Amino acid sequence: MELLHEELTNVIIKTFYEVYNELGYGFLEKVYQNSLYLELKNKGLKVEAQKRIAVFYKGTEVGEYYADLMVEDTIILELKAADYIVKDFENQILNYLRATDCEVGLLLNFGKKPEFKRKIFENDRK
Repeated sequence: MELLHEELTNVIIKTFYEVYNELGYGFLEKVYQNSLYLELKNKGLKVEAQKRIAVFYKGTEVGEYYADLMVEDTIILELKAADYIVKDFENQILNYLRATDCEVGLLLNFGKKPEFKRKIFENDRK
């Protein structure tokens, strides 16, 4: 079975490891965000940092959040610099997907060891 946006996702994950291998563990999230942003841009991708995303309830805007990075208007990246990925982080990215037209989110953790989770929330379920 082919994964949704598999090619783009693979490029992002590969770039995540490149940044991690260069910087290692121990920096603030912002350092990783800036580095990943630069690397993805250098690969010719459209990347937006701190992209505002409105949250609606029954057609009325009730809040907003800012995605760490949005790639090609398609994939939301949530970056962490925690010891390990916890369930709350996974729930956070699923909520982001629920609130947007994006169907794929990547949770990228620049922890003691690099780890990522790929989350899907299809538009036909929204």
